[in-house]
Amino acid sequence: MPSVENSQRPARIGVIGSGRAHPLWDRWAAVIGRRIAEEGAILICGGLSGVMAAAARAAREAGGLTVGILPGTEAQSADPAIVLPLPTGLGEARNVLVVQVSEAIIAIGGGAGTLSEIGFALKLLKPLVLLGSWSVHPPEGADPPAISTRTARTPEEAVDFALHLIRR
Repeated sequence: MPSVENSQRPARIGVIGSGRAHPLWDRWAAVIGRRIAEEGAILICGGLSGVMAAAARAAREAGGLTVGILPGTEAQSADPAIVLPLPTGLGEARNVLVVQVSEAIIAIGGGAGTLSEIGFALKLLKPLVLLGSWSVHPPEGADPPAISTRTARTPEEAVDFALHLIRR
């Protein structure tokens, strides 16, 4: 099988956020999902509802590839906009996989599950873009994160930052 250089592979952008519907976060996620697809990147997410579903639906509508790293064992549990559902049976531990398979992470709002994924992004040295999400400030005396962390003001800026951090 011929090899494919990394520069020929599409970027993989993880979108994380609340699994519950939230009007503003879901609107931002839809813009982000669409932009990811328009840029030819692959959208990686947890594959379920809320921010994950809003981003995946918009990406699919724009012709993009969507991958859902599912907590359960049933592929059917994925949102219908997920093209490639990957059931893990790992429950919330699947959060580390969402981060690991992504080249950059965009966090939109979110609760404790999103915070865990942000922590994994920092630990796994994945570029991180925050949009209306948790702030990342190390305590006094701690080393700053060894990765690029940016705060975006708009969903468009979030995708631009993620792509820039992947391509540099």
